[in-house]
Amino acid sequence: MKTMAELEAIRKATLSRINLRTDEKGETTRVVIGMATCGIAAGARPVMLSFMEEIEKRQLAHVQISQTGCIGMCRLEPMVDVILPGKEKVTYVHVKPEMVPRIVAEHIVNGRPVEEYTIGAAEKN
Repeated sequence: MKTMAELEAIRKATLSRINLRTDEKGETTRVVIGMATCGIAAGARPVMLSFMEEIEKRQLAHVQISQTGCIGMCRLEPMVDVILPGKEKVTYVHVKPEMVPRIVAEHIVNGRPVEEYTIGAAEKN
């Protein structure tokens, strides 16, 4: 059994790691990962961990990572939404951990979505 102090330390470390802060100025980029059973079965957990590691490695304080349930398109899982302030949501599909550094570098840092990873590209195939 953990003590209350140990549990509080774990809680603080986790919250700082996934960067759950309030966005008072509307400047936070949101990364939302589908973590329902279908997403987890398709590999969403390693994708989420890759986003957490990449965001932490680059020290991107303006990025919030969160989870959501089933979106209803299980065949496209793992799915990730990236929402930049003032921009439309971009949905990435069939995301693999090795795709994450490129999504972070090109889309989150430089504002250019990686078109071939998006839902629009998947629907054309």
